[in-house]
Amino acid sequence: MIAVVALTLVTMVVEIAVGYWSGSMALLADGWHMASHAVALGISAFAYGFARRHANNPRYSFGTGKIGDLSAFTSSLMLGAIGALMIVESVQRLRSPVTVAYGEALLVAVLGLLVNLASAALLHGGAGHSHGPDHDHHDHDHDHDHDHATGQHESHADHNLRSAYLHVLADALTSILAIAALLAGLYLGWQWTDPLIGIVGGIVILQWAWSLARRTAMILLDASVDPALARRIQQRLEAAQAQVSDLHLWRLAPGKFAVIASVQSAAPLTPAEYKQRLADLPGLAHVTIEVEPAQAP
Repeated sequence: MIAVVALTLVTMVVEIAVGYWSGSMALLADGWHMASHAVALGISAFAYGFARRHANNPRYSFGTGKIGDLSAFTSSLMLGAIGALMIVESVQRLRSPVTVAYGEALLVAVLGLLVNLASAALLHGGAGHSHGPDHDHHDHDHDHDHDHATGQHESHADHNLRSAYLHVLADALTSILAIAALLAGLYLGWQWTDPLIGIVGGIVILQWAWSLARRTAMILLDASVDPALARRIQQRLEAAQAQVSDLHLWRLAPGKFAVIASVQSAAPLTPAEYKQRLADLPGLAHVTIEVEPAQAP
C-alpha cells in the first residue's frame, strides 16, 4: 500500500504540472483525479494501521472490522466528487477550447498509465480476499450464554482494499482516455476530443463511486449481507424442534459475521448445544443464543 501511495503521489505531481503547462484538460483531469486517489489510498493505509492497533481494544465491542468499510465509503464520496468536477470542467472546455501541447502531454499520459498498471498489480493480490483484523472476544457471563462459534473462513470482499483497487483502475481508465484524446488531437486535429473524453471518464467514475458507496453503506448500516447464511442458521436451529423467534445477522469484518438469535422450544436444549449446531457454518465469529420456553397455546 505504501509503495502504491508513493507512486501515485509522484505521478500526480508530474501530471498536474504538465497538464497546466500543456493546456490539456484530459491530462489535468487525470492528474487531479490521481491526487484525490493519493488521499484515498492514504486513508486506506491509515484504516489498516488503525484496525491493527486497536484489534483487541475493549472499547470496540465487535472489533475494528468496519474501519475499512468506513474508509471505503469515504473514498467513494471523494471519487464521486472528482467525477462530477471532471464533467463540469470538461463542459467548460468544450464551450471555450484552449491550445494544447499534445506531444508533451501525451508522453506524461503514457507514464501515468504505466504507473497505474504497476499500482493495480501491487493491489490486485488482495483486492478480492479478506484482510480484516482478527478480533478476540472476551468471555462474558450472561444468562443467555454469550459465546462464539468457530467455522471455516469464507472469502469475502475487503471493501477498503477494493476501494483502493478501484481508485487505481479509475486512474488507469482516465489515463487511457487521455491518451486517446491526445492522439486524436495530435494527428486528426480534433480539439473537442480532449474535453469530451473528460466527460466520458467522469461519468464512468461516478458509476463506480455509486456502486462502492451503496455496498459499503449497507454494511455500515448493519444490513444483512448474506440472506443465504441467515436461512441456514434458522434451519439448523429449528431442526432441534425449536422455533426461532428473533434472528439478527450482520457483518463484522470481511468474512466474519455476528449472529444473535432467540429460540423457543417446549423441550429446549442448552445454549451451548444450539451453538454447536452452528459450529461448522463459515464465518460465524460471534454467536449469542437466547433460549426461551415455548409459550402455552
